[in-house]
Parts: sequence; C-alpha cells; structure tokens
Amino acid sequence: MNILDLQQEVIEYAETIGIDKIGFTTAAPFRELRNRLVRQQELGYQSGFEEKDIDKRTNPALLLDQPESIIAIAIAYPSIMEESPRGKKGARRGIFCRASWGMDYHIVLRERLALLEEFIVERVPTAKFRSMVDTGELSDRAVAERAGIGWSGKNCSIITPEFGSYVYLGEMITNIPFASDEPMEDQCGDCTLCLDVCPTGALIQPGQLDAQRCIAFLTQTKQMIPEEFRTKIGNRVYGCDSCQTICPKNQQRHNLHQDAFEPEPELTKPLLEPLLDLSNRQFREKFGHMSGSWRGKNPIQRNAIIALGHFKERAAIPKLKEMLKEDSRPVMRGTVAWALGRIGTEECHEVLRSALEREENPDVLVELEKALEN
Repeated sequence: MNILDLQQEVIEYAETIGIDKIGFTTAAPFRELRNRLVRQQELGYQSGFEEKDIDKRTNPALLLDQPESIIAIAIAYPSIMEESPRGKKGARRGIFCRASWGMDYHIVLRERLALLEEFIVERVPTAKFRSMVDTGELSDRAVAERAGIGWSGKNCSIITPEFGSYVYLGEMITNIPFASDEPMEDQCGDCTLCLDVCPTGALIQPGQLDAQRCIAFLTQTKQMIPEEFRTKIGNRVYGCDSCQTICPKNQQRHNLHQDAFEPEPELTKPLLEPLLDLSNRQFREKFGHMSGSWRGKNPIQRNAIIALGHFKERAAIPKLKEMLKEDSRPVMRGTVAWALGRIGTEECHEVLRSALEREENPDVLVELEKALEN
C-alpha cells in the first residue's frame, strides 16, 4: 500500500475516533532535548516522576526495533465548567486542575491509540508499534512539537492554534516510514505573562521549569509541603492552571466537545471538609476515574487541610482538632498544626498547646512549635 495514501487514511480515521490533532515526525533521536534534560538533571529541576534513563527518553530506537516514524496525537480538554459550584464560609471548596476533569486521560488516549494501531495493522500486517501517554519514556511535548501539533510555549506546554494548551498528548512509534510534518513556528512573541503569574517562580525562564517549585508537582507529593509554598497553593487540591489560564492563546478556548472530559462539578470542585473523612475505598469509588487520583487520597487530604488553613476556616476547627489528636499520619498532623496556626483563634492555640504535650514525632513537633509562634 502506498505510504502517502495510508497516511491520509490514518488522518481521516483519527478524526472519526475523536482525535483532535494528528502529526507525524521521524524516529530520529531528540539530541537537543537530551542536552536540555541533562542540564535539568544537573540543576535538580526534575520532578522525579520522569523516566530516569535520559537515553530512553530521547532515542526511539531503544524503545522499538528499527523505528521509522512517530505519530503524535492531541485531544483537547475543556477549560470552563458550566454550573460551577461556589464555596462559602462553612462550606469551602477545593479545585482539581482542568487536566483532571472527567475521565482519566491516560485511559482515553490509550484506547484511541489502540484503535489507531488496529486500523493500521489491518492495512499493514507487518506494522509494529510502541504507544505511550504521559508515563512512557518519550517526552510527549518534544514529539508533539517536532510533529507540528503545536509550538512549545514559555510555560513549557504545547500550544495549538485550535485549542490553546488545553490538550492531552500521546504518541506511537512505528516501523512505517510516514512523511514528516513541519514543526510550527513559536507564536508566543514577547509575552511573558505565564512567567509573571507563576505563584512560586517555578518558571525559571521561558521554556525552563523547576518542577520542585511547581504547584502542580507539589500537590502530587506525599511528604510535608515546604512552608514557603503552602500559602501559594490556596485551595488547589490537585494541579495548577495559573500559567495556562493567563495565556492569551487560551482565551475563548472552551473545548467542550469531548464527552469523556465533561467535568463533574461536585468532584472537580469538592467540598473540602468531607474529603478528610474518606477511606481509601471511598476515595477510589468517588475519584478513582479521575487522573488526579493516581497518588491516592493522602496528598489530596493534605492539600485540603492546607486549603482550609488558606481560608482560615473556623468551622473546620473541630475536624482539624480531631485529626491532630487521632490521625496516625505525621504528614497530616503536621499540616493540621500549620492550618490551625493560620486560623489562629484562642481555641486553635489551646489545641496546639495540648498536642505539643503528647506529640512524639519530631517533624510534627517542629510544626506545632512554629504554629504556636505564629
């Protein structure tokens, strides 16, 4: 079968299965990316969630025998929530970032890549593939950029003319030599709004992110969040959208056409206090289909405590008092100590003083002492 004819068929089929953009590039090594990744590693800017082997991240030939090209796909996700619930005093709400609205995108994109594989192998039985979404070895953004899906913005996101940066990315390495698309010109110009608005200064310079300072990363960690970042997190229980919502290329990009990512308001903006009572099973049943659940309930509960402290929510004092006394997790007790210190009533001080007398964990003791000083 003629490769160009097959390529056109693949493009047309992709649209029928809900793939919003598709592009093609060579399977040549990503040499420039390799240099950047080595530098990121030297600076300590990586999150730790990435593939550790930089060669695997930049050389498709280590992932598939004799690769010829890579197919990149993008699927848009919504940026607005219709009928968004509002938090209020006594009933404060947190928020999951837009990339966690609706069904877990890893599942959705893998399903559509699998359909694409089936479509191709029916026409080319000798075709080989290696598909991945987010957690694979390759850099989704580097592949998408080289395949012409969009340009790499100063906020380290791929920005598309059609959907802004609100797109999920995936790719498929294959032994079929598809023709390559042209990369897109950078269209950010002189704009630096994303760098200016980053709450923690995680965007060091255009296109360079210190993941250790990024709120999207911090909300996924399991340990105590460093004190300097807690007030910056606000009511985010998972992820951060600041560098996307400020981007001029994202204005009026609502992207409401993918049913799988339709936000569920009570889940994407959940009441904070009820989150603290969920068992592991209850958390999985309620939030398990969302990508923001992948680290389990503990980070979400810790972030909810920080949000209650952010709001200085006095109605939460009884629950926080109970957790400080009974919760077996030092991270939760330490975070509660900080939140009670932020709320700052005389009752909070009494609770903290009482906890100081019985607490044995050294890290929690430090938090209790700091909370009382504040």
